[in-house]
Amino acid sequence: MDSSAPAAEADELAARLLHPLADELLAIATRLRDAASAPGDQSPRPQRSDRRYLALARQAYTLRRKRAAIFGNPELFGEPAWDILLDLYIAHGEGKPVSVSSACIGSAAPPTTGLRWLGVLADHGFVLRENDPEDHRRVLVRLTRSGITAMERFFDAI
Repeated sequence: MDSSAPAAEADELAARLLHPLADELLAIATRLRDAASAPGDQSPRPQRSDRRYLALARQAYTLRRKRAAIFGNPELFGEPAWDILLDLYIAHGEGKPVSVSSACIGSAAPPTTGLRWLGVLADHGFVLRENDPEDHRRVLVRLTRSGITAMERFFDAI
């Protein structure tokens, strides 16, 4: 008589019973993680964005730089807010932090213009500024959940 058959049946029964519990625990952990965000913070923890969207964002950003270089005057096509959103979306997809100064550089505009647009984007709830936990001299900026959703809706549309 094969003694492994009852053991296999017991393992199968345990798996059927534990699988729904594991799913429920995962859902609870996700809700707890989301609830742990500071009040008013609409942004998720950095995650990998959809690869297609990330590729589109990189392509759009690269084409904007090429267009400015070909025409010889970046001011002809200035859209600092869009450049910032593209830069932050790419950084979000790559899981990289972005300092305020780096976001200003990414805007392809003078620093004061980049700072002004970061303020406008923050006022509209698309970006969030926060102190860098590793270097208290730096301020980081990232997309909020609303900013990520808007970017993904845009890439969905194209």
